[in-house]
Amino acid sequence: MADKGSLKKAKAPVASPKGSAKRPKSTASTASSKTGGKPKPGSVKREEIASATGSVGELGPPQDIFPLVLTSATQELFECRADEDVTQEKPFKMLRKEEVLQDMKTRAAVSDFHPFKKLVLAYPGEELLLVYDRDFKYGQSFYLVGTEETKERILNPPERMEEEAEEDDMFLVYKTPEPQTWVSLGSELEIEEESVKDSRSKLSYRISRVRREFGAPVQFSDRNASVAKDGYVECTPYQDKSFSIKQLERDTGTQAAPPLQDSSTQTQWMYPKNACTQYVPREFTEQEKEDCMNSENLKNVINSVALRFEVALQQNEIMDVFFDDWGALGEDEDAFGGKADMHLKEYQSFTDLHFSKEKSVSCVKWHPTISGVIAVAVTERLSFEDRINLSTKLLLSPSLILFWSFSDPINPQLRLECPDDIYCFEFCPSDPTIIVGGCFNGQVVLWDISMYTERLQNSRTGGGKHAPTNTKSLSGFEHRPESEAPIVRYCAIAAIETGHQAPVTDVQWLPDYYEVSRTGVPLENKNGICVQLATCAPDCCVLFWDIRAPRVATQSMADRKKPEEKPLENPHGVPSTFKHLDLTWKPIIRVSLPKINTSGEYSPLKFSLRDSVAENPMLTNADKAQNLENTDGGIEYRVLRVPSAKHLKTLEDISTKFFVGTEDGELVYLDWKMEKDNDSGKMISSKPSHRFNIHDGPVNTVQRSPFFKDIILTVGGWTFAIWKEGVMIGPLMHSACSQKKCTVGNWSLSRPGVFFIGKEDGSIEVWDLMEKSHEPSQIQNITTASITCIKPWIVSSKQHLLAVSDELGTLHILEIPWTLHSPSVNECFSTSKYFEREVSHLEYFEERHAFRAKEKNDMEAEEQRRKTEPIIPEKTAKQLEEEVLKEYEQYLELEKRILKEMGLLPEEEEKEKLPEINSH
Repeated sequence: MADKGSLKKAKAPVASPKGSAKRPKSTASTASSKTGGKPKPGSVKREEIASATGSVGELGPPQDIFPLVLTSATQELFECRADEDVTQEKPFKMLRKEEVLQDMKTRAAVSDFHPFKKLVLAYPGEELLLVYDRDFKYGQSFYLVGTEETKERILNPPERMEEEAEEDDMFLVYKTPEPQTWVSLGSELEIEEESVKDSRSKLSYRISRVRREFGAPVQFSDRNASVAKDGYVECTPYQDKSFSIKQLERDTGTQAAPPLQDSSTQTQWMYPKNACTQYVPREFTEQEKEDCMNSENLKNVINSVALRFEVALQQNEIMDVFFDDWGALGEDEDAFGGKADMHLKEYQSFTDLHFSKEKSVSCVKWHPTISGVIAVAVTERLSFEDRINLSTKLLLSPSLILFWSFSDPINPQLRLECPDDIYCFEFCPSDPTIIVGGCFNGQVVLWDISMYTERLQNSRTGGGKHAPTNTKSLSGFEHRPESEAPIVRYCAIAAIETGHQAPVTDVQWLPDYYEVSRTGVPLENKNGICVQLATCAPDCCVLFWDIRAPRVATQSMADRKKPEEKPLENPHGVPSTFKHLDLTWKPIIRVSLPKINTSGEYSPLKFSLRDSVAENPMLTNADKAQNLENTDGGIEYRVLRVPSAKHLKTLEDISTKFFVGTEDGELVYLDWKMEKDNDSGKMISSKPSHRFNIHDGPVNTVQRSPFFKDIILTVGGWTFAIWKEGVMIGPLMHSACSQKKCTVGNWSLSRPGVFFIGKEDGSIEVWDLMEKSHEPSQIQNITTASITCIKPWIVSSKQHLLAVSDELGTLHILEIPWTLHSPSVNECFSTSKYFEREVSHLEYFEERHAFRAKEKNDMEAEEQRRKTEPIIPEKTAKQLEEEVLKEYEQYLELEKRILKEMGLLPEEEEKEKLPEINSH
């Protein structure tokens, strides 16, 4: 019966992935029996796969089951995330063969399917079965099925018979084990030796007393023990030398407590002496080596660790095996200024082999409402002369703005067509589907991507394949596959003669609570949306634009009765949002920048408005999306008209002054409000009020702090500076000249005292004013090319990202560490106090400078006065003697008068002294 029970129990079915299938003893044997012991055509032997992965073993899973490890990136790419897309109840996932091959082609050896390349190539079917092995039955969390028969058997297992199930349950009843006889192995001898036995006879005592004293009453009395001779009896212990007792057992109580011990030592001084030794390594003989290599134990060990060794090799491809875990073990991330990890970590990178090849990234902007989407503008890396020589060739390579999504780092999600290279662009704060950009030829362009918003939103979950169908292919993009990103044409563009005469280098939207009249006066904005913007270029002017249609004369009754013309066909699918501006768009204000003391004008590159649209670092992405959400019908820009300034209220609290950074390294402070010329009576731009020449190169960054509106960061040449609006003495902080040129700068969105500076050698300097202001807190190299843009973004309170682009056309997404994005307690207050102290130091320095200048002027005036005074001739010795004699006579006369008034000088003495005085 025991043998039969064990046999029945061995035949019990093994639980299948669905819990209802009975697995055969050997899949390989079953498959071979069906094919007559020969491998099927198109199948791959496990030995070939094992040789490719570096592991060949006798022990392990069946021959048609291939365990593998899938990283989190691969699971998201194939939608097989553990316990989300595949679970223990639904562990199956069908993978298309062509998608697996494409992944191996794209990522090469980094792909998780690369060790099974032969299996995938030789697989006869179109879809491979991937099974989620949560219990690690075959050693990994996933395994691939190598044959069609096994895949069919796993997907459609045979049903279990009820009789067999009842028979299995019958043998699962617990039986009480029968006791067996005890077999001695020698332990009783040890017990006998450790037991305690009497080694001598026991002592016996007898105590006697007189019988008549039994029961007699006892009388006690007091006495002095010191008086009586035998007052007390002392029984002192002593050692009896007649015999000694050896203590064999003792009962005692102890308390567990750590012992305290003080000790010290002193190294004994030994005279140094030279010593050497020689040894020979002990090695196996050739026979011992051969026996060890052919031993069965070695084979078993290799077979048992082969699968784990294969997994370790795969993990080494995606993990840093040289990372110092011991050094990072004691780091405390909660301590401010401790040894926590402060390095920027690479989170993602984007580049396109076709559109970004041999191009540079000129501008980077995060999408305001869709998380995980970022737009970049790519431009040609050519000089002005090369652009002229290669102008015909440049027409064949279109200028684009690429939209990237974190879900697909290889293919862009959207492409905006540009008439020329874009150096700057900006999302509309009121409507993120509206984008404005500045071209290299001086034109200003508008796009409307409202038709593609759903595609960008679906791109975060792997969608984005259902693009609008009304866009047709353009020249050079005729046979575009459906998987490629669609091309969006621009809605409106300014005429070349009305725009800038140089490349547009900066563009900013005006806020939605005010607008500017044609004379530069701030007025209330009744529309409640952003309708105006400002641009600048090195053509010595700043232009203000309005995206609304200009005011037109009232139509006559005859024009109103005319039937409306049918709209023309739209062959390129261009939205008609700004059709009223296309090629007729003109600026409403042209602000020139005349020089203060000399003739000529300043050439602006960047500017900063005080009352502009600034990102609030404490506002989450969800709040932004809610604040910027439009109505169901959207904003009809075609029906908006520029109102008359007479019907709008003038806003007095809006500052019309702004900072401008020039290509000569100057920072200019001026007012855009127009003033009337006394001679001609025309409205002209006013001259700048202040001008500072600090930087030794073109100013590439003029940015206000997101925490303080009056704090401005400027970067240019080999230095950067921090300014405070209203303190027109000089910069609060001016860095020393660095070894490498500074290309761009940007403030942190979460810490007031932190900002980032990009260098031409591809490194980033992180400055923390709360830690030190004379040097950067850290310098980290990101790329080998010059950095062109830096743009931070807040994903959540725990994750902050930093977008960094370079001249090679690559966009790097870095993760900002906790120490650089988490502010300390009262950091904003401490930073403001730091700026106030710098202002007081600057004012004190200016006062001392003025005092020293005044003192120098006084000394020069005194010296000049001395030079103009007449020269007095020197006196001779005779003249000096006469002056002394005259002074002595005056003294004697004064003495005589005082004595006479006091009555101390008689008349006789007075007469006697007169000849003496005359004799002298």
